[in-house]
Amino acid sequence: MSELAPLISDLGTILIVAGCVTILFKWLKQPVILGYIVAGFITGPAVSFLPSVTDTANIKIWADIGVIFLLFAMGLEFSFRKLLNVGLSAFIATLTIVTGMMFLGYTAGNAMGFTHITSLFLGGMLSMSSTAIVFKAFNDMNLLQQKFTGIVLGVLVVEDLIGVIMLVVLSTLAASQHFEGTALLGSLLKLIGFLIFWSALGIYLLPTLMKKIRHLISDEILLIVSLGLCLLMVMIAVRAGFSSALGAFVMGSLLAETIESEKISRVVQPVKDLFAAIFFVSVGMMIDPSVIAGYIIPIIILTLLVLMGQSFFGTVGILLSGQPLKVAMQSGFSLTQVGEFAFIIASLGVSLNVTDSHLYPIIVAVSVITTFFTPYMIRLSEPAYNVIERHIPGWFSQLLARYASGSMSVRHENDWHRLLKSVFTGIAIYLTICIVFIALFFSQLHPFIMERLPGIYGTLASGAIIFSVISPLLWAIITRKNHSPEFQNLWRDNRFNRGALVSLILVKVLLCVVILMSIVTRLFNVASGAALIVASAIIASFYFSKRLRKRASMIEERFNENFQGSDEKEEHTRLVKSQLEGSSALSNLHTADFIVSPDAHDAGKTLEEIAPRNRFHVNIISILRGEREINIPRGKEPIYPYDRITAVGTDDDLKLFGQALNEKEPLNPDASSGQTHMSIKNICLEADSPLMSKKIRNMKARDFIILGIEREREIIMNPGPDTVFRPKDIVWIVGKPGTEKAFI
Repeated sequence: MSELAPLISDLGTILIVAGCVTILFKWLKQPVILGYIVAGFITGPAVSFLPSVTDTANIKIWADIGVIFLLFAMGLEFSFRKLLNVGLSAFIATLTIVTGMMFLGYTAGNAMGFTHITSLFLGGMLSMSSTAIVFKAFNDMNLLQQKFTGIVLGVLVVEDLIGVIMLVVLSTLAASQHFEGTALLGSLLKLIGFLIFWSALGIYLLPTLMKKIRHLISDEILLIVSLGLCLLMVMIAVRAGFSSALGAFVMGSLLAETIESEKISRVVQPVKDLFAAIFFVSVGMMIDPSVIAGYIIPIIILTLLVLMGQSFFGTVGILLSGQPLKVAMQSGFSLTQVGEFAFIIASLGVSLNVTDSHLYPIIVAVSVITTFFTPYMIRLSEPAYNVIERHIPGWFSQLLARYASGSMSVRHENDWHRLLKSVFTGIAIYLTICIVFIALFFSQLHPFIMERLPGIYGTLASGAIIFSVISPLLWAIITRKNHSPEFQNLWRDNRFNRGALVSLILVKVLLCVVILMSIVTRLFNVASGAALIVASAIIASFYFSKRLRKRASMIEERFNENFQGSDEKEEHTRLVKSQLEGSSALSNLHTADFIVSPDAHDAGKTLEEIAPRNRFHVNIISILRGEREINIPRGKEPIYPYDRITAVGTDDDLKLFGQALNEKEPLNPDASSGQTHMSIKNICLEADSPLMSKKIRNMKARDFIILGIEREREIIMNPGPDTVFRPKDIVWIVGKPGTEKAFI
């Protein structure tokens, strides 16, 4: 009789136990993630009198796959373009959290008698929250439509990026016992290059590819293709020296920019749920009561440090990034767990023999305990905010409101600022792609060519290939924004501007010459002077080539079409907090998406009949119906089953509106992929604005909605058509990105 493989029997055991326990937890109205951890403890080695897993190594591999698919799903919910939009805010918050927790962890390690290097590793472990656990908790608690969740996910992504740098720093310190700045800078540049290169290449290729093969793809094929691309990027990321989680997230972000993003999320969901369950069960398996009993004091101390430290530094970091206090506290309380990077850092310390042997089981216990408390800390954030709000001094509350308002208001940008920002952004992207292409060419393709075609012919063939690949990029660098309206305005405005503009073009030309010189010197082994002459001649031929100009223009047009025309997810923008006699501030507004249920009472009615603005205090800014998108719909527009409605309002108002669209059960937040280009902006009107003393009804533009006006100590929600603009008004509008420029 054949025997059943341990992998199959172990998988059956954990799924049966996990299913029973999660049903019990669902009946008790507890988060499902806690049920998985308890199921892991039951099936783990700690409980011997019940059926347990026999081969934990296989389950560990499945759990690693679960982390990959969790990060892939998160990327689908959080596109790379959105990562760029929240990057500065998330970076400020993450830097505050990591710095504060590193200090706490290092201090605690020294106080408990650990060595200096062990204390540094401990600080790194405590500073990294868990992306997988937080995302799963948000999903189970139906919080993905809340405003603060987008901010938290942005912070977690930046934490993962910083975690990669931290691994390099700790490895350097462990090996040399001193700080190696060159290794850190090299790792940082490598990471930035990896993200820019693959993001730009993916945005250029994937949306176009998906459009062309859309009619050939069924759900089955789409699932296979999506998971294959995910694992391909995982292999690329690991080979480049990064984590598998980073590669999975990058590919998810790239596929989120395609026309099939919603369908990909739907078909991947069951696979992600299966492997994510195995991951959380494996976390529960690591619970060892004997270790917890032996090191109970350090475990309690570190657990309290994580719960209190992450709450405090997370709140402070989000406040510094310009968010209201309530959103900051909700975000900070969501980060109170030790994440997957802690296990990676702990394993690194063990492999290098630089950390104390008992640190690993301690950090595992702290991770499990803090994971268990994560849903309760998220629920605790709002009561904690209510307590602080009642006791906070009025002057401090006003100071926070002024800080947020001053940091987030959209103000006038001059032509120089817009021109330089656009030029340097484009140069950074094109230059990074050039450098990566050149590095890949000389490390992979050039040796292959020279091996099969030695001598001058192989060199000429290599030169022809690399020059043909990078020539459109170099042409784009040189001509970037040379004929833009900002460039022309500055050229006509002042003679002194012309020298600076010409110098800007010369700097771009010189940069391209240097790149070509490095290639010519390496291929033909000539002197620098000869390389300079050859590179200058090549640049001249590039610049005056009509064929090359057409090719570069086509590449840039396709990239812009894929990037700007993609289905962008719900964009949680950074908003202002204001207080006036207890009224709700405009900073509590954000966007959320809802799917109209087929049996909804309001299905088939017009917006005028539903009256969402009067009944729920929300504004409908977009309706996605199949492939048709209706922006700023009018009152006569009906809503139909399966319409995706994008609305603006507060968390409470949006919740009531969602319940009205589906009275039987809350709408599935996973169905919300934010197929909208709409965003919220606040604009500070200057005294010389053409809008001064004019009424709203006199504005001709109809591609945005005015949500409210902040005027000194007055807040005007949903102002009427006879409202008159005044100097220093902060006007809140919702519309497509760029609308604020026309408004200004």
